[in-house]
Amino acid sequence: MTSPAKATNIVWHHSTVTRAARAHQRGHRSAILWFTGLSGAGKSTLANAVNSALFEQGLACYVLDGDNVRHGLCSDLGFSDADREENIRRIGEVAKLFLDAGVVVLTAFVSPFQADRQRARELVEAGDFLEIHCAADLEVCEQRDTKGLYAKARAGEIKEFTGISSPYEAPEAPELRVATGEQSLDDSVAQVMAELERRGIIPAPAEP
Repeated sequence: MTSPAKATNIVWHHSTVTRAARAHQRGHRSAILWFTGLSGAGKSTLANAVNSALFEQGLACYVLDGDNVRHGLCSDLGFSDADREENIRRIGEVAKLFLDAGVVVLTAFVSPFQADRQRARELVEAGDFLEIHCAADLEVCEQRDTKGLYAKARAGEIKEFTGISSPYEAPEAPELRVATGEQSLDDSVAQVMAELERRGIIPAPAEP
């Protein structure tokens, strides 16, 4: 379980520039796009491709990638259940700050446990958190194995590896399920972008 806060005598400081003001200036809402799925399912690839598509439209966006975050903010954490929970707790809080800053923030993390993803969702208002399940069968992920992680896990070199020696709890009702194990990257990006437009998070592209 998450440890109780240790800081005392602190008060949240409200910025004079509000999230609503940023949205008005930029012409789009902010949101948390939470990409979850097995290692090799294509989370980082899809998140970065969507990020590029948003950037090309001149929208404020940023990707929080699992490996990148573990190089700094979460470099003190391992892969035990407790460390995974703390990893996602930190990312949820960082994503919330990006949301307030008026940014479409895309998080690409295995985030294997439903309870941890739910806690991240509950940090923000309804409609601000979009869980995007990058759905790919374990066999497909193992065939890709771009980092050689599954081979090491099968050989016992990596302990507590999601999908092999640690469970992955797939989302039961995500805002969007993308068949990254079957369809092309372009089709996956188009699916995400269409959902963002449908929800009024980003404007539809201007007619040529």
